[in-house]
Amino acid sequence: MIINSDELDARSAYKLLIGSVTPRAIGWVSTLSSSGIANLAPISFFTVVSRKPPMVSLTIQPRSDGETLKDTLVNIRDTGEFVTNLVTLPQAHHMHRSAAEFDSSCDEFDEVGLVKEACEVVQVPRVKEAPIAFECTLDRIIPVGDVKDHVVWGKVVRFHIRDDLYTENGRIDTGATPTVGRLAAEYTLADNAFITPLTEDVLRARAGRRMHRIDEHPDGWSAVDGADWSPSGATKA
Repeated sequence: MIINSDELDARSAYKLLIGSVTPRAIGWVSTLSSSGIANLAPISFFTVVSRKPPMVSLTIQPRSDGETLKDTLVNIRDTGEFVTNLVTLPQAHHMHRSAAEFDSSCDEFDEVGLVKEACEVVQVPRVKEAPIAFECTLDRIIPVGDVKDHVVWGKVVRFHIRDDLYTENGRIDTGATPTVGRLAAEYTLADNAFITPLTEDVLRARAGRRMHRIDEHPDGWSAVDGADWSPSGATKA
């Protein structure tokens, strides 16, 4: 199948992108409104920009109506601050619930049952249960395309790393962090690791094997096919 991207609308292109670029890291972003209301949202168009200074990138789509800017973007624009929290399996359902389009007047920490933890530099709280969090200050916001997408670059000013995950050599013990990533409209758990080359026996044993589900949905099921899915990365509350 060869598809001309010029012939796709935003919804169709989004389906192909999120089903092909996998797994994607999730930046579970906490922000504060200018009036001090806390917001949480998982952003899966999330990656690292640079090392010195350490910077991260978020790409934020509008709400499911295709027009209204998400609270995350508005809050970052208005306050110049945000926090990215690492999602591990114990927080997965809280993270998923925080993707709902709550009213801007709602404190989403309270809505999904999470505890706030104060940061050192930014006023935004981090998720206490998250094993790693980055305090970030806004570097720039870049409008992209013609569908109200925006790229946000933020400078990491503080790293919060749970003590047991920080090794003597100054690295993260990734084997002790059951990180949750994004597939299309579903999630995946990082529960294996390898370096190459792998043996032929291992390669043969895994050839053609489909990913196994750890929920109760049948093989081949996808939330993208559901009536409530929208190309916004958010769900309706």
